[in-house]
Amino acid sequence: MKKYASEGEDMYLNRDVITLAQAKERLAAVAPKKITQEKQVEETLGYILAQDIIAPFPQPAFRRSGYDGYGILAEDDRDYPITLTLAAEVPAGSELKKKLQPKETIRIMTGAKVPDEVAKVIMLENTHMLADGKVVIKAGSRNDNITPIGEEFEKGAVLLTKGTLINAGAISLMSAFGFATCLVYKRPKVAILATGTELLQPKDAPVAGKIYNSNGPLLEALVKENGGKVVYCGQIADDIKSLEEKLDDLAKKADLILTTGGVSVGDFDFLAVAAKESGQLLFNKLAMRPGSPTTAFVYEKTLVMALSGNPGACFTGFYLLFESLLQNMQGNSTEIKITKMKLAHDYQKPNSFDRYLRGTWEETATGKVVSLVGSDQSSALGNLHLTTCFFKIPHDTVVTAGTEVEVWCLPYK
Repeated sequence: MKKYASEGEDMYLNRDVITLAQAKERLAAVAPKKITQEKQVEETLGYILAQDIIAPFPQPAFRRSGYDGYGILAEDDRDYPITLTLAAEVPAGSELKKKLQPKETIRIMTGAKVPDEVAKVIMLENTHMLADGKVVIKAGSRNDNITPIGEEFEKGAVLLTKGTLINAGAISLMSAFGFATCLVYKRPKVAILATGTELLQPKDAPVAGKIYNSNGPLLEALVKENGGKVVYCGQIADDIKSLEEKLDDLAKKADLILTTGGVSVGDFDFLAVAAKESGQLLFNKLAMRPGSPTTAFVYEKTLVMALSGNPGACFTGFYLLFESLLQNMQGNSTEIKITKMKLAHDYQKPNSFDRYLRGTWEETATGKVVSLVGSDQSSALGNLHLTTCFFKIPHDTVVTAGTEVEVWCLPYK
């Protein structure tokens, strides 16, 4: 049982300000390692491969007919029209059991195995079947209409590389080569906890002075959207003992704990206190707006990322700090794409910290431009569904339309 400051003590804790880059370095240093698991191929959609997938045989593995038609020998490929005797039919999934002889032909279907002695497949529209079992080949073909062995993949070729995000096409490719299972990175188990005595649940009737919990569902959706496995999503009132008990419980269930609220400097911001008393505080103040009191610490060997209770700041903090942790644990080292675009309008609010504003971007005749979407207040949530990027206004500056700014383009947008 940890010793916390009592509810009556001063909660205004000392905070050392660090940069966003420094915060990301500290998080990366203590983040859980990647873990692999074997899964059924059909269950791997959205997972990331932890191995190269190698072709165990060529593709196609046999000479394959590209069309419905008739197979002929090289010595019969002349003097059209010609009349040949139908020797057999070869549907897809079967093969000819005898050797084709001169003046004979086989009826062969698209995708069927073409016998070695067959030189060409004449497309069906260039043939005519007679009543006596003879087949008239009206014209020859410039192409043989036969896909050779290994045309798409040779045996031993790399089908999919380690680190590939598995989509429907990747599942199809592995299935085509008979893979029943593959090695993937496990999805991180994430627990989500919203704190605040003021929070209501959707089933509750409105109460004066209280608000509905929107950050919990927001974070749950963001975690799932980014490949995490949510093992808990709930809320508790502002009570230090309840918080300790809940963190104890969640630390046993989750790889990462994601919280919202309780990180500022108020008398009931107990997460800030828990972080300070954890024994491994990573940071509790960032040189950024919104979300400067964003906090991270290790609790019972489990990383806790404590985001602001303001929806805009919570949303921003997730993408700029937590999203990369989720991706890296799944084997995806790709950071959110950072680029530069011109600002479509003036922004005349200087701040001592860098601002990361919610925006949208578009392609114009003169290049890509970015614009503020909705309110820039950290408490605003009406623009979260419209946000496709963040853009940075450096500290102690004002910018005018046409200024180039750094832009973080969001996935799934």
